[in-house]
Formats: sequence, C-alpha cells, structure tokens
Amino acid sequence: MVGSWEPVQPDPNRFYDGGTATEPPDPGHQPRIVLERLEHGDTERFRMDRRIAYRDREYGELLVPSDLATFVTDLTSVPTLFTWLVPKTGRHLPATLVHDGLVHPHGPPTYISSDGHDLDRVEADRVLRAAMRDVGVGPVRGWLIWSAVTLGTIWSGDARWSRALHLRYLLTMIATLATVVVLGVIATLDLFDVVDWLPWMGDRAWWVELAGGLAGAIVIPLVLGLAWGRFAIAGAIAGIALAVLLHATVLLAAITALCQASEWLARRRPYGALVGLAVVLAACVVLTVLLVVT
Repeated sequence: MVGSWEPVQPDPNRFYDGGTATEPPDPGHQPRIVLERLEHGDTERFRMDRRIAYRDREYGELLVPSDLATFVTDLTSVPTLFTWLVPKTGRHLPATLVHDGLVHPHGPPTYISSDGHDLDRVEADRVLRAAMRDVGVGPVRGWLIWSAVTLGTIWSGDARWSRALHLRYLLTMIATLATVVVLGVIATLDLFDVVDWLPWMGDRAWWVELAGGLAGAIVIPLVLGLAWGRFAIAGAIAGIALAVLLHATVLLAAITALCQASEWLARRRPYGALVGLAVVLAACVVLTVLLVVT
C-alpha cells in the first residue's frame, strides 16, 4: 500500500552534488544548493545553479532538475498559513527540491532516472518520503509533508490514471475533508451547548465533551481514510491533522486576512490607515479603562 514505512535507517550520504549541464555528478561531495532568486510578483521563486543527486533504494540515481535552465522552484511548496508547522526551508529542503524536480505536468512522464526508470507523480511522492527520512526529518513532520503532497497529487491527478480513477480519488478527498470540517464546526457548537448532535460528546461536563471531541477528531478521519484506497494512510493523516488543527487554522487565517487587509490599506490609503489605527487604539484605551474601573 502507498504510505508504508520502510524499516531502514536514515542515510544522508545518499544525497550528493549532482553537477551541472557540463559537470558530472560527484558522489564524494555533499550536495551544493545554490539558488538564484527570481522576481515573480509577491511569490518567491528560485532557480537552481547546480543539480542535486539522490540515490534512491528502488530507482537508483536521481538527478534533479533535468533542465537547470527552465526549472523554477518555490522551495518547499507549503501555503504561508502553515509555514509555522512546515517552514519553507530547513532539514527537509534537499528532499523537497528533489521532489520538485521529479514532479512533472500532465502528460507522459518527463523524468527518467539514470538507471532508466521513469517516475510518475505517486512514485515521486514515495521518493520524497524516503528522502526526508534520509536527511533526518522526524517521522511526524515527514508523514505530514508526505500527506500534504499526496493531496496535491490527488488534486492534480497522475498521468497514468484514467479520468474515472482520478475523479474517484478527487471526490473521495473532497468529501472526506468537507465532512471533517462540518463535524469540526458541529463539535465546537456542541462544546458550547449550542447544539447536542454528536453522540460522542452529548450533554456532559465540558471536559468530557472536549475529550470526546478530540477522540472523534481522531477516530472519524481514521474511518473515512479507508475510502481512499491506496492512499488510505494519507487520507487518515490529512483528516486527523485538519480536525485537530481546524480551530488554529481558522484563527491563523483570520489573523492573516487582517494583516493582509492592513497592508493593502497602508499601501493604497496611508492616511486612511492612520485614521483607522488611531480609532482602534482609542477604542482599546477606552475599553481597558472601563474594564478596570467597573
């Protein structure tokens, strides 16, 4: 099944310098990640000046990117909202750059390993998981990153899938995540006794309802993940992560939206931003004084 954990030890020496278009790979030299920052509006993009080589246990030597001149990466492809959990760079960077180099657009596979193996997107995701383990990424973060890129694979589809199979995976993913979000909202309302719809929470003491809600946030995604077939592990992990982090995600999304709105106002209407800031500060002062004296 896709997502099984191979019982092998980390091996950072599987990464080495991949050379350039004119220089061969050098297994005796550590990978040299040399990046050129490109301007793409508000989104950072980078071009690699040297390849990274990774010797996979199944596919042999992988040299990425296949074309240094055209390859562009955003490092670790994670939404800004979740960079507190998975930063753009760090110990996992060599592995995520290898994955970026292996993932290709729709159509026939465009990457072929040095040993002649062509890799589809699902296989590239498997390589990412193994590569993260080899550079010493912890198992919890490794599984979270792998599950996240698997969601991207299901969303984009794989060149070797039929349309019917892609639609099945896609609808299952959307239905699972939507169910988790809806149940998370209901659980929140149940905790504050607005409704009494979830039997694993019910009308009990608040700490019992909280424990029941947390248990449900784990058990329900585990059950729903079974419908994902070969991606069952990814479905369970993604569902549990969404359920557990739902409230933090909503709060962070609200704070992010507020910051972005403030930035937009400060750039487009600087005087309006100053007036708004003055009003907010005055309101905070008044509220603080009222709460202290009453």
